[in-house]
Amino acid sequence: MIASDFILNSFDTTKITNGSVTWKTPSNIALVKYWGKEAPQIPKNPSISFTLDACFTLTTLEYQKRQPELDSGSHSKMLKQSRQLSGQVDDNSFNFDVYFEGEKKDDFKPKIQKFFERIEKYVPFIKEYNFVIKSRNSFPHSSGIASSASGMSALALCIMSLERSLSNIEMTDVYFNKKASFLARLGSGSACRSIEGSVVVWGKHKEIKGSSDLFGIKFPDEIHVNFKNYHDTILLVDEGEKQVSSTVGHQLMNNHPFAEQRFLQANKNISKLSKILQTGNLKEFISLVESEALTLHAMMMTSNPYFMLMKPDTLKIINKIWKFRAETNSNICFTLDAGANVHVLFPEREKEIGHNFIINELIQLCNKNHYICDRIGVGAKQLSIK
Repeated sequence: MIASDFILNSFDTTKITNGSVTWKTPSNIALVKYWGKEAPQIPKNPSISFTLDACFTLTTLEYQKRQPELDSGSHSKMLKQSRQLSGQVDDNSFNFDVYFEGEKKDDFKPKIQKFFERIEKYVPFIKEYNFVIKSRNSFPHSSGIASSASGMSALALCIMSLERSLSNIEMTDVYFNKKASFLARLGSGSACRSIEGSVVVWGKHKEIKGSSDLFGIKFPDEIHVNFKNYHDTILLVDEGEKQVSSTVGHQLMNNHPFAEQRFLQANKNISKLSKILQTGNLKEFISLVESEALTLHAMMMTSNPYFMLMKPDTLKIINKIWKFRAETNSNICFTLDAGANVHVLFPEREKEIGHNFIINELIQLCNKNHYICDRIGVGAKQLSIK
């Protein structure tokens, strides 16, 4: 599919004057990392991720049909001035408010404004409604867990639910999910991997059937039983906001001295991981996934300007995992997102040894002993529509 396939041409906004829709959308953790992009939100290399379950965003989108101005005279001008003074926008702009964790968040509005600008071509009805966006996370915001991924995918899904109600053409679930992923990508690249589960590929790769730079797809081949119900315990080393945003980090891959080699490496690792997921080779999985995590942070530490998101306790946890694995021959490993927190990965059959190790040796290195027990999930779920 190409971008123009997602343009909505036939819809009727008289069908819906007001209502609301709620989606619960998971975060995801990339195994092969995407770092570096082109406009508009096109990845420099493909990525592959586990969809999570317990780490999610719950978003309700309330919508109300906007009323046309009564006339073009003085009353219309007065009404427009009144709306502007009250913080509303004119009829040629987007009108929305954002609430996060119950508090109004005007500082979130620029990102959503940019998102709406990018997607308007594909969902032209959005200027005909006033929106109230209400979200909350099950995990700390902006701390290296992909909050933008779950947040923007949830908003994209809410908009797609409204589109489905307005469209004059019957929409299949396959198209619904692809377009939701396509739209989510325009808000946050990794958000396109949070629509479905349990393993999602984003980015064109010659060996992955159906893969695209425009949206994420479910891993198309049979996944070995070793990777079913895989566990991901997230150790919250730092629950504050990252010192460098992912957006800035991606931009620093432009003219990075190791960028081209990195993009080639990621493509090769997609090929390797595809085979690993099918054969169930846990030792090869560990080697590749940990290397990918460290490579991601190596790109940060060698960019210009350089920066480091890992903390001292991040490194202590990594060394403890290596030591434990050497002593027990277990299959516990780690990966990192763009932050200090550590994702501890282990198969279902090692859940007892994994949880005991985390409780006995790792949680004391977490901020206030905070951690999240998670596992791979099945993707987003619509909770209600009114």
